[in-house]
Amino acid sequence: MGFHLGQNLIIAVVVAWTLLWKCYSVWLAVENKHKKWFVVLVILNTLGILDMIYVFGVLKKKQPEVTQAFNSIFSKNSKQEEEKK
Repeated sequence: MGFHLGQNLIIAVVVAWTLLWKCYSVWLAVENKHKKWFVVLVILNTLGILDMIYVFGVLKKKQPEVTQAFNSIFSKNSKQEEEKK
């Protein structure tokens, strides 16, 4: 009764999605000195839903701003990997 490739892929996507939103929302909570939000975001795992509520609802971030932040994260990682080669 092992996992099939499709199930593993779904799990990997969900984990990546959750980690991305978790890291971004916690980072913003620290930057904005929102201690209560920081604790809540670190403790609760809601598959990114609470993280998105914090980012879009509490901080009033717009979707292009969030997209740009995510893109800059990935472009930095890509540049660092290229420099290692």
